[in-house]
Order: sequence, then structure tokens, then C-alpha cells
Amino acid sequence: MPGDDILVEWDDKYSVGIQLIDDQHKELITLTNTLYRGCRTGADAARTYFLGAIHGAVEYVKYHFAVEEKLLETLAYPAVAAHKSEHRDFVKKIFQDVKSFQEGKQFVPNTFVRFLRDWILSHIAVMDKKYMEYIQENVSRNVLDAVLLDLRKLYGR
Repeated sequence: MPGDDILVEWDDKYSVGIQLIDDQHKELITLTNTLYRGCRTGADAARTYFLGAIHGAVEYVKYHFAVEEKLLETLAYPAVAAHKSEHRDFVKKIFQDVKSFQEGKQFVPNTFVRFLRDWILSHIAVMDKKYMEYIQENVSRNVLDAVLLDLRKLYGR
């Protein structure tokens, strides 16, 4: 069970079997926990902290989605359009929530962080596991390794 300052912990059951993607998923969990810790600092401090931290988190989410989508496109994953659509909907929701927050509308950072946690974990457990199965059944290890090498060169991290 996570401690008081940790909302969610990585578990190997979330692994998709691709180190690059697993590392990015772990970073998303770290960012979620960072935002969560900020929410626990008191209302005013939480709002200030949250505003600073959310922009970095959004940029990382966009980076991860770009890498993952490029991987799926390159490997001819048949459900790539649905996967991309889910990513777009998530980013749209995040931007809407951040905009509401910036405009001073009713916004509860703790609720937002719990939404992040739930979405990330359910997305990994359902959508990402589906492409993992496709890759295992249809892509050789040599092809996968070559594509991952190209992605590292293209995206740099």
C-alpha cells in the first residue's frame, strides 16, 4: 500500500514488456505522485505548486504519447487510430482542467491527481496491454529492437 506521500506505486503487472515504454510509464507515475505531494501542502501552497508542476507533467505526457504512437504506427498496430484517439481525449481533458484552474474556476487539485492516476493505470492495463499482445504475436524481437533504437534516436530520451 502506498505511503502518505505516494498515491500510486509501479507494479510489474503494468509492464508492457518494452523497457522504453515501461520507463516512461514509471515516469508518469512519478509525476502523478509529485503532483499529489503538492496537493498535500495546504490549499494556497498546493495551488502554486500544482500550477508549476502540471506544465512539466503535460509536456512529458505529450512526449510519451508521441513515442508510443510512433511505435504503434511503425509496427502497423491495427488499433492505432483508437489508441491515438484515447490519447487526444486525455490531453484535451487535461488542458480543459488546467485552463479552468488558471481561470480560477472551481478546481480541486487532489481530485485531478486521482483522475490522472486512474486514467494512467487503466490505460496501461487495458489499451497498452492490447498492443503488447499484438507485438508479442506479430513482431519479431529484431524488428522491435530496431524500431526502439530508431525511436530513441528520434526522440532523444
